[in-house]
Amino acid sequence: MKKLAPFFLALGILWGSAHAAEEKSIIVSSTTSTEQSGLFGYLLPIFEKKSGIKVKVVAVGTGQALDIGRRGDADVVFVHDKPAEEIFVAEGYSTKRSEVMYNDFILIGPKSDPAKIGGGKDIQIAFQKIATSQAPFISRGDKSGTNAAELRYWKDAGIAVSSSSPWYKETGSGMGPALNSASAMNAYILADRGTWLSFKNRGDLVILVQGDPKLFNQYGVMLVNPIKFPQVKKVEGQLFIDWLVSKEGQDAIAGYKIDGQQLFFPNAKK
Repeated sequence: MKKLAPFFLALGILWGSAHAAEEKSIIVSSTTSTEQSGLFGYLLPIFEKKSGIKVKVVAVGTGQALDIGRRGDADVVFVHDKPAEEIFVAEGYSTKRSEVMYNDFILIGPKSDPAKIGGGKDIQIAFQKIATSQAPFISRGDKSGTNAAELRYWKDAGIAVSSSSPWYKETGSGMGPALNSASAMNAYILADRGTWLSFKNRGDLVILVQGDPKLFNQYGVMLVNPIKFPQVKKVEGQLFIDWLVSKEGQDAIAGYKIDGQQLFFPNAKK
């Protein structure tokens, strides 16, 4: 019987290896807001149960997520910087961009509100007041979709920001860590609403500016071009995208809430 033990051990290893080889999986490079808001923790088990496809998420800033796609190191890219996404498609790294959902950006700051922006509806005016007051402002500084939007708002406000300014601090971090920095420093920060709603370490921070149409925050998804990168799992990746934009996927996105508040709003084109 002892002589058979190695045989059964080897058989078990072979079976386990074959089983692992059969497991279907994809890599999705995505923005930190989809991860840190808890959306993926809610969505992915639903998709995985239905499809049998395991989704491995690499959550980084949108710029980094797109670069991962440019290297062919992901099957799907799911981000929120439409101009950058359109460039990604134009460069041939994907053949199609599909809109999935949206929420909005909000301007967070301390209750004391030294820049006196509370209750405002115009993000450009708010940024001008922050610059004039030189109140502390935390920037992600990580080439994320949120960082790209923030820099557009400063530019539109006619403000040239620089890390050399004592009041403007770049963290080079994701949304959650950047919010932690803002909380610790009682600073202003631009955030996506989804991550803010799931953020617990708020300290004295509150929403001060919201509702400006310019704060609209659209998310898009793209299959990395399998012609350019033959290793891309075209079938499995497309199944994930098709599910996200299907009625079932869109209903699942709408169903994700924290304290009764919906974090993302599906808007895939029919």
